[in-house]
Amino acid sequence: MSAIYDELKAILLAKSVRTGEFTLASGAKSDLYIDCRVTALDPVGARLIGQLGWAAVREKIQNDGLNIDAIGGMTMGADPISLAVGMTSAMEHPEEMLQVFNIRKEPKGHGRGKQIEGNFKEGDQVVVVDDVITTGGSTLKAIDAIEAAGGTVKFALVLVDREEGGRQAIEERGIPVVALYSRATLLGE
Repeated sequence: MSAIYDELKAILLAKSVRTGEFTLASGAKSDLYIDCRVTALDPVGARLIGQLGWAAVREKIQNDGLNIDAIGGMTMGADPISLAVGMTSAMEHPEEMLQVFNIRKEPKGHGRGKQIEGNFKEGDQVVVVDDVITTGGSTLKAIDAIEAAGGTVKFALVLVDREEGGRQAIEERGIPVVALYSRATLLGE
């Protein structure tokens, strides 16, 4: 897996990581901006995310004796990651295949008024996904939506942990976090 880890890291650094002065979604100022969507929507990046993400998810499932039905998170950042991991699970271990869902920022204003779309149902045990965590706010919002719809979040899969308190906020809710990369591992800090 180290070759896959290194290859994905190189793509993240080339396409998704920028240094400078930025205002984040939280309103905070930062010297680091990470747009994982550029990597996750790259065909090679998506393949590598699927392989690395599924290996991490499967290891957590096996180590903790979990039964997981589905994987998903807040649209837009979680969508390609969730799909890549779900597709890899179906290809590598069809008997353990994860269904994929996404969560709208707000429930639909028409039709059935659903907030969670795709392959999710009440009672599902799920992995919540986020591309980047800073404060953990969007991941916590996803957890709230899943719980409100009758699902149980067993752990979070995050592509990059910025190491700015988000992991701690999520883990304070009793949700372990599995991060594929951190600020330190990406930037060699």
